[in-house]
Amino acid sequence: MEQLPLPSPIHYELILQLLERQTMSAVSHNPELRHQVNQLIITMRKAAAQQKHLEETCQGSSVPVEHRWSINHHGERVATSD
Repeated sequence: MEQLPLPSPIHYELILQLLERQTMSAVSHNPELRHQVNQLIITMRKAAAQQKHLEETCQGSSVPVEHRWSINHHGERVATSD
């Protein structure tokens, strides 16, 4: 059975750290922007949780999951456009 390609969980963590540590502090004096960034953080947390649920479902269904580090990464090979 072919593996289900999914983003590596670290991608969510990196985005959340950037949003929480840098983006949020950059908009700290603007309530409207702060609210929008907060909504984006909530959305990213939901996406990470939804992917974790998908992975658990796959595990229960014996569907292998492959965490990808980039869109060009396939197992041990790196795809080229040649």
